[in-house]
Amino acid sequence: MITIVDYGLGNIKAFANAYKRLNIDVCYGSSPEQLKCAKKLILPGVGAFDHAMQMLNESGLRDCLDQLVLEQKVPVIGICVGMQMMAKSSEEGTSTGLGWIDGTVRRFSYPNENVALKHPLPHMGWNSILPVKESALVNNLDDHKRFYFLHSYYFECADSADVVATANYGFDYACIVNHDNVHGIQCHPEKSHHNGVALLRNFAEL
Repeated sequence: MITIVDYGLGNIKAFANAYKRLNIDVCYGSSPEQLKCAKKLILPGVGAFDHAMQMLNESGLRDCLDQLVLEQKVPVIGICVGMQMMAKSSEEGTSTGLGWIDGTVRRFSYPNENVALKHPLPHMGWNSILPVKESALVNNLDDHKRFYFLHSYYFECADSADVVATANYGFDYACIVNHDNVHGIQCHPEKSHHNGVALLRNFAEL
């Protein structure tokens, strides 16, 4: 059973439907009582970092999630802004992140104007990823490894060992991260066809 954290933000039904098609059971967790027995967690997120952190803090779930993830070592995957929330901070706002993976969320910026013009924000559309270390999360992807992205900020890991895969948008940046039981993906697997399905299945099978 996979528990999708429901703090009022994120396309939770899309993930539930994706797992339903894989015949994998999911449930929603919107209270500490519903989360306390979770075996795997999905932390979704859309929009701005500050708003997402505010919603999570106001939901009353943060302490429970910290206990599950940091103390009980429950596997968790953050998706899109859910991944960015796992950093310590973000240039997008002033809120403190969860800090589950040491890093900072930064806005794409380019010192060369020509490069900037070729890479408008948000980064929207299909892009290939490049695995840079072994991880079961990126097993069974096709040769092109293309995923759908929609974001203007990226996760800068303090430790390069936490980077599982990179994508390039003017420069290489971390698009899949992992530290112990904590995983994060910047792309939208629910919009990424068979590669997205493979990635979601891989997390379920960790």
